[in-house]
Amino acid sequence: MGEGRLGEGRLDWPGGSFRCALGRGGIRSDKREGDGATPVGRFALRRVLWRADRLPQPETSLPVSPIAPDDGWCDDPADPAYNRPIKRPYAASHEELWREDRVYDVIVVMGHNDDPVVPGLGSAVFMHVARPDWTPTAGCVALPLPDLLRLLKDCAPDTVLTVPDPASS
Repeated sequence: MGEGRLGEGRLDWPGGSFRCALGRGGIRSDKREGDGATPVGRFALRRVLWRADRLPQPETSLPVSPIAPDDGWCDDPADPAYNRPIKRPYAASHEELWREDRVYDVIVVMGHNDDPVVPGLGSAVFMHVARPDWTPTAGCVALPLPDLLRLLKDCAPDTVLTVPDPASS
């Protein structure tokens, strides 16, 4: 993956290359909760979540589960469920996964800060659908829906997404 202007990059894999939106905080090797940065590293693609009310199940070899209206993801570093899925309502700070803006119609859960989870080092770092105006993300990697669905066809349980450190290029 390479970075163009801030918040924009390219995602390259053996099947092709796509423009992608990145975090508004750039790409950082020292990712912290709330910094808006896309983290540097090699990340396993854990599973795919999708809105079954809007799309057919994505074709992929990754594990796939539908998103429910009460699904969320905890982003409160002080909570025991930090960087884990939760059911809403939930008392601690969290993201809603059932969104109206369509960016979470397909979510690929990336293996960032999850083995083990370290409070404060970032949560809810996903690959998801890009906004039509290419607005930078809050730290995720976002692709247009057709590109994301195309990429998922090539993904397997051993697929790894690499976000290179721009300082080392």
